Amino acid sequence: MTQLSVRTGLHVLASLSLLSFYACVASGRKPAQASEPAATNAKLETRAVAGSLSATLQQLMLGNGNAMWIGYSVEEAAGKRSSICCGNFDNDGGMGCGTCTLEDERGYRQGTRNEKKTVTLEGGGRLVVLLRAENKQVMRIRMASADCTLDAGGLRFVWLTGVSPQESVALLTTYVRSQEFARGVEQGLGEQALAAIAMHADASADSAMASFIAPDQPSELRKKASFWLGAARGKMGLPLLEKMAANDPSGDVREQVAFALYVSPEPKAVDDIIRMAHNDRDGRVRGQALFWLAQKAGAKAAGAINGAIDNDPDTEVKKKAVFALSQMPGDEGVPKLIQVAETNKNLEVRKQAMFWLGQSKDPRALQFFEKVLAQ
Repeated sequence: MTQLSVRTGLHVLASLSLLSFYACVASGRKPAQASEPAATNAKLETRAVAGSLSATLQQLMLGNGNAMWIGYSVEEAAGKRSSICCGNFDNDGGMGCGTCTLEDERGYRQGTRNEKKTVTLEGGGRLVVLLRAENKQVMRIRMASADCTLDAGGLRFVWLTGVSPQESVALLTTYVRSQEFARGVEQGLGEQALAAIAMHADASADSAMASFIAPDQPSELRKKASFWLGAARGKMGLPLLEKMAANDPSGDVREQVAFALYVSPEPKAVDDIIRMAHNDRDGRVRGQALFWLAQKAGAKAAGAINGAIDNDPDTEVKKKAVFALSQMPGDEGVPKLIQVAETNKNLEVRKQAMFWLGQSKDPRALQFFEKVLAQ
């Protein structure tokens, strides 16, 4: 990521961390009816929602100012995601569900693990939404897979039944609309609520996500919402991302949209990144789109990158396109870099290609330099 801006790079890293942190999905299909969770170290009680979810929550918090956990489950959005509990990925892509230590302030990490297994969910499972209340207000929002054991740290744990997904989305939306996004607060309550909404299977989640990307919303909220549209909303999220790519007034936000399209599992998202690389009015955004295209690799990506090198009117974008070639797998990128270094008419572009060839340590690059020096 040498040529990514520091701000964009940090934002991407934060988004990837969030994806890892919140990708807590069930490792098997659960019954449609929500059942009491497996809990340990908890003063567990079960209550039915009375009146509304919001009213029930307020009643619980007003009745006791001490720290407590309140949880419920809803149907989770379908998608091809790995099964994991509380945000721990293995380096080799394996994972395991075990005990989620809710009171662990170091990052809400998994305490124990079961045998590794890889599970791909085409349909939705059950998503557990967890609210930590203290001093009569919600302080944290967490998620877990429905088959993880929840360690509540000895606190009272109220499990709610009869929660509708529409009420859940409406409740969580009240936290997303806080002012923390306007202040640039990272991974606060609003961002936690946003991630939880994105994981809901209900259509109300799509409506909520659409409201978060309106031009009058804070740019940080639009950025984070775009990420979750790509990471969690699948086919329903793609049209919203396409709208943002075409119309969002902020170049910074559109840069994040390019990344959201990159993490989207939808095949058509690649075409949308190519459109951004060709057509965005901001050269910085075009360069960012080229970078994410390089991570996708493939014939479409290579064609778009080469097209930018040949045709983009901005030399800085051309240089970023050369960098994008250096990010492609060696079998694809190195020959194209050599071709650019040999034939491109722009001296700055040729220099850039030679620089990245020198960084590649590829034998073909060495042969190219030997040939140049021998002339």
